[in-house]
Amino acid sequence: MNEKNDLSDIRRDVDRVAPETVHEASAFATSILADVAGRRGALDGRIAPLSPSMRLAGPAFTVEVRPGDNLMIHAAMAMARPGDVLVIDGKGDTTCALMGSIMLNACKKLGLAGVVIDGAVRDTEELRELGFPVYSVGANPNGPTKFIPGRINWPISCGDVAIRPGDLIVGDADGVVAVEREKAASLTDLAAGKVADEKKRIADILSGKNIRPKWLEASLHAAGVLGANESL
Repeated sequence: MNEKNDLSDIRRDVDRVAPETVHEASAFATSILADVAGRRGALDGRIAPLSPSMRLAGPAFTVEVRPGDNLMIHAAMAMARPGDVLVIDGKGDTTCALMGSIMLNACKKLGLAGVVIDGAVRDTEELRELGFPVYSVGANPNGPTKFIPGRINWPISCGDVAIRPGDLIVGDADGVVAVEREKAASLTDLAAGKVADEKKRIADILSGKNIRPKWLEASLHAAGVLGANESL
């Protein structure tokens, strides 16, 4: 997509993260992916799953709306492909819901991978029963308006993280992490290595070995908490 020549508020062409990368990344916890991505990309904790069992992974299909209006979300639903994750910059507004059971039933039927919304939803009891992955700031019974323009498939801010269309989005019980499309494939081997390291560390702890981190005293010395000749 040539963004310089596409100034329309609605961009139809998206370079998505590769499906095989999505599949590989979906096997890892968001905490692992955030760590190997340099401890960045994790959305603010205000954006949480409606149920801890919810999981999602897919390319971002980005939507920017004005607070309290969901016109462009309806348009995005009509455009998104199966497997996409709607990532919605709702400006953190929680004075009304931008999506509810009707829209999210439609998202599930369309084969979308999930919805991440920096804003509110409603009909939460129905949505938990639906089982479709929804991550939001909270809930509000008020409904939205449907007449204010916004943008689709432009870079957005969601949960205080910059997200571009096509970036990798992964969500689990801890929250959501976003990884740049170009960087995503390079992280899966690193993630696998970190998982192996953490399993070994936990096994050592359970067996009573190396319970104290090996790096602890050196870090305390470097921080000035311990003097040169002091130890814990």
